[in-house]
This record gives sequence, C-alpha cells and structure tokens, in this order.
Amino acid sequence: MSETAVKIEGVIDAWAQITTPRMAAQPWLATLLRWTGQEGEPLVPSVESTVGAMDKAGVALSLVSAWYGPQGPLITNEEVAAQIEDAPTRFRGLASADIRNPVEAVREIRRWVDGERFVGVRIVPWLWDLPPNDRRYYPLYAACVELGVPLCTQIGHTGPLLRSETGRLIPYLEDVLLDFPELVVVGGHVGFPWIDELLTMTIKFRNFHVDTSAYAVHRLPPAFVDYMKGPGASRVMFGTNWPMLSPAKCLARLGDLGLTEAQREAFLSGNARRVFGLRQVA
Repeated sequence: MSETAVKIEGVIDAWAQITTPRMAAQPWLATLLRWTGQEGEPLVPSVESTVGAMDKAGVALSLVSAWYGPQGPLITNEEVAAQIEDAPTRFRGLASADIRNPVEAVREIRRWVDGERFVGVRIVPWLWDLPPNDRRYYPLYAACVELGVPLCTQIGHTGPLLRSETGRLIPYLEDVLLDFPELVVVGGHVGFPWIDELLTMTIKFRNFHVDTSAYAVHRLPPAFVDYMKGPGASRVMFGTNWPMLSPAKCLARLGDLGLTEAQREAFLSGNARRVFGLRQVA
C-alpha cells in the first residue's frame, strides 16, 4: 500500500510535551534541535499550535508530560494540568516529580495521577544522570504499581550532549522489571542501538512496551521495523517527541513500513489505548 493510500485518524501520541521557556533555555536542548533541523528556532509551542499540529496528522490525543530534573521542574505538573484544562478532549497527562525527596515525590505523584486526566508517570534517566535501577527512583515505581498506571521512561542513546549509558536496557531497566514484576513500563525513543536487548526484554517481560518518539517512522532502524511486525506488534506505540518533531513529519511515510491493517491500528492507537487505559478517544 502506498503512503498516500494510508488513512490516518484517531492516532494517539504517546510522547509529547508543551515546552516552557525554562525548558527551552536548557543548554542540552541545542544539540537536540540540531538533530531535528530546528536549530535557532523558538521551541515554546502553545496549546493552540500543538492541537493544530495534531489535527494536520490525524492525532486525536497526545500524552503531554511534566519534566523534573536536578535543575528543578522544567514543566510542572500544574502546568500540564492547565494544558489539559485548555484542551480536555485532546490531552492526557504524565506526571513527574523530584526524586531527591522520595516521600514528597510519591505524594506529588499521588496528588496528580488519577487514571483519568493523568494516566502515567514519566522519568527521564539521562536528565538525572542516574540509571533506572538507582534506588532514588524506586519509591515512584512502587507508586505506579499501587496506582495502576505505566511508568514512561527513555531508552537508547541520548540525543542531547549527555551520557547515553542511562538508556541501556540491560542490566538497568531489566533490574527494575525483575524487582517490580507488576510495573508496566513504556520505553520511549526506540532503544537504538540496543535493538537486540529490546527483543530480549519483550520476550522476557510481558509488561514492557516501547514507543517510537524522536523518530520519523521512515527513519526507524530496519531491525526495529522487523520487531514491530513480529514480537513487538502488541508492544510498540506511536510517539513524536513534539515539539522536537511534528506528528505530520513523523507519519508522512507511514506506508513505507509495510504494516498490515491490524499492525497499523495497534501501533497508531490500539496499544496505547490498552496500556494507558484510554477507554474513549474520539
């Protein structure tokens, strides 16, 4: 099927954020913008421009996330809540917290995550320069299990000029899934160059999933596309990393992947609906 014959609607974007001026000013973001061809451009979209970009690509719902790191909150949970309030049918939230204060971090997660507006938690290990099996994350993992929501994290190499080691799946994320067998994990950004580890983790852990954020689909590694059509068919979900990449750019050559209708539906929305409990998405 050619890319022009692929009908795209009702898509769920598993990784997006509406960046704030605080986040846009981070020095590590410059490298990421160079990777995505946006160097020198302002990177503080509005709710309106975000919804407009979604509409152009048939994206019905975006999971917009808070960002907390050692430099403080770059996007607060309160700011994400306000974004959802402005477009309640188009956004759901992923909460975050400062892991340096574990008790307060758990309180923060419980304060926001309700399974309705906020449907998961996002922690970005490279931002903390701590692998995901570090003890400081563990209280949040337990909170995710108790609340029945996924943990969203980053896997694979780091685009910004920060260490990539924290994105290695084995042994770091494997330790987490062994210690928390009930924890549902969504690893963002594909996991390259550790695609063999991705395959191993999928076979070994039924609660492990991955999204394609930070990649236009025609640039996905061939081994990952093979994975999508095999063991990953029920585990892979679409993501953009908006505003670093737009939904339209990510999906422009969807037909190149050669997915079956069932595989395409699972990738674009079905897997995310199931994993995040998104019962009704227009």
